[in-house]
This record gives sequence, structure tokens and C-alpha cells, in this order.
Amino acid sequence: MVRLKEKYMNEVVPALMKEFSYKSIMQVPRLRSIVLNVGMGEAIQDIKPLESAARELAVISGQAAVITRAKKSIAAFKLREGVPVGCRVTLRGDRMYIFLDKFISLALPRIRDFRGISGRSFDGRGNYAFGVREQIIFPEINYDKIAGIHGMDIIIVTSARTDKEGKALLKGLGMPFRN
Repeated sequence: MVRLKEKYMNEVVPALMKEFSYKSIMQVPRLRSIVLNVGMGEAIQDIKPLESAARELAVISGQAAVITRAKKSIAAFKLREGVPVGCRVTLRGDRMYIFLDKFISLALPRIRDFRGISGRSFDGRGNYAFGVREQIIFPEINYDKIAGIHGMDIIIVTSARTDKEGKALLKGLGMPFRN
């Protein structure tokens, strides 16, 4: 069994049941999915950085990335409908727990001047979204073989109904929130 999933079952679920006084184990919030998203505006002129970003996202997540395309044409940005503008990966199940464990224990400590992540990025329904400025914080990325440094958005989707429940779930899983 995955280490973080085991921690969720053995430690987090009983703690949340006690804290929020749930009657059933099915009421306890759980992780639904994790979405990694890279948007690259410069892909309009040159597709090579986007292909590189998709390969790096596949290495980081262990799953192939999907190229996302523009939904609308925007003349001010010289953008046409259907042009590739980014890539994303949606993780579920064991891959989701493996990624989150690796992110919390290996990638976050590698961020420069890291003092914890903000606890104010919840959406009102218990989901948490934040951005990472550099993909090189992940240990799988070889610094010598990257085309350029780019950031990514990470969205953690939970089954929590409120932000308080979602934050308690992520804190129980080991997410280092700033005070």
C-alpha cells in the first residue's frame, strides 16, 4: 500500500472523525484528484517549449500529459482557436498519493526561502490550488536537459464540503501550511 494512503487510513481518518464528529467513515473528506497544469503563452510562436514541458510533466507525474488548446481566438494576443497553449495531467488513485507524498517530502523543501504554503488558496468547497514557479524543484528533472524554466499550477481536489475540512485533511496528510 502507498505510504501516504496508509497514513490517511490509519491516522487522518480517525483524527478527522473525532475533530468534526462524523457519524460515518464515508463522511470523512478524501482526496479525489490532483491536476497539474502548465500554461505556455510562448507556445503560440514555437511549439518546442510546450513539447518539452509535456515531457517534463510526464516525468514528474508518471503519466502522459494532454496538450490543451485555445478555446477562443484573441486578436490582441495573436491567438487562434485550436492552437496548443499548455498541457495538463490529472492524477487519481495511487498515482495521486505517490505524487502528493513526493511533493510534500521532496519537492517543497527544495523551494528557495520556503516558509510554508499559504492557507488562503482554498476555493470555498475544500479544494486547494497553488502555483510553483520552477519545475526544477522536482528531483526527477535533470537541470542540464531542460529547455527552459517554467512554472505550473497544482490543484488538489477533495471531497470536503468546507475549506476548514479541506485544510484539516491536507494538514493531516503533512502539507506544511504557513502560520
